[in-house]
Amino acid sequence: MKKRNLVLTVAVLGIAAGAAYMTRASWMGGGAATVQTPRPRVISVDLAKAERKSVPVDVDAIGQVTPISSVALKSRLETTIVSVHFEDGAKVNEGDLLFMLDARQIDAQIEQAEGVLARDQAQLEGAQRDLRRYTELVGKGATTQVNLDNAKTQSDVLIGTIKADQFALENLRVQKSYTVIRAPFAGRISAANVKVGNFVRPADTQPLAVINQMAPVYVTFAIPQRALVDLRDAMGKADPKVIATIPGHQRSESGKVAMVENAVDATTGMVTVRGIMNNASETLWPGTIVQTKLIIRSEDAVVVPTVAVQRSQNGNFVFVVKDGVAKVQPVKVDRTFQGSSVISDGLAGDESVVVDGQLLLSEGSRVELRARKAGA
Repeated sequence: MKKRNLVLTVAVLGIAAGAAYMTRASWMGGGAATVQTPRPRVISVDLAKAERKSVPVDVDAIGQVTPISSVALKSRLETTIVSVHFEDGAKVNEGDLLFMLDARQIDAQIEQAEGVLARDQAQLEGAQRDLRRYTELVGKGATTQVNLDNAKTQSDVLIGTIKADQFALENLRVQKSYTVIRAPFAGRISAANVKVGNFVRPADTQPLAVINQMAPVYVTFAIPQRALVDLRDAMGKADPKVIATIPGHQRSESGKVAMVENAVDATTGMVTVRGIMNNASETLWPGTIVQTKLIIRSEDAVVVPTVAVQRSQNGNFVFVVKDGVAKVQPVKVDRTFQGSSVISDGLAGDESVVVDGQLLLSEGSRVELRARKAGA
């Protein structure tokens, strides 16, 4: 009897369990049929605005600073140095006294020439007196015409002699001026290669010193021939700007284009350009290698950060975000400028473009602006 009751109890429990399993959808609140669909994935990104602004058209190059004027001072006489009137490497002004050379020999020659001139002038005075006397005597018939002609000839000879004496004296004075060496223009002078007491002559290969003009100066560099047409067009309308910066430093000088070489180098396809820089503060030193930027003109264009531009087999593109959805926008990049890309086609300006997080994006991805960290 007990065994029968146990079997009946087990059977009832089995039926109840089966019924519960069959009706699980009702007591589980809809069950598997009502499982919620997972939310679409939202990707955090950084955004930037595409801007329409004035962007310079420029060319970067390596240039060298060269002085507009440079002179190697040399002696034009064979003599000795009496004094040096500058400090090595000093800044000099036009007309400053630099060297004094020994002029004693020339002084003696000048005095000799002045004595010869005085003698010949005295002889001329005597010849002219004779000429006047013979003229009066011929008029009275007291002498012959031959004597008058000889007196006139002697007077003319002495006039020519005096002119020669004067030119010889002037030449000696010019020679003496060479014993005083002055700065022909303002600039900086090198160390004196010869000191007081040294014998110098015109045949010496080593100059006494060298002066380089420091302000203004030239900056010479080369640009590709493809930029030559734009540069020449810009020179006809305005002055293209040249900026020269010393590598490793923020100091720079600006100027304008002074000259474009009249031929393109056929071996390199480059053309030499020379800019003239004011250099009032002497930032640029002759011989220095500098980074140059030639700004040909400015033009209105759409600009985005270069990191926003992606590349694919079909060309360049950016992700444009509108209403929280990223879309692929093909673009045409004209050039880059200081970390930005100039877009010639594909954007009108004021669009929001993705600059970080693009690797997780595809067409139609939902995005949100990445939260900025404190202090960022």
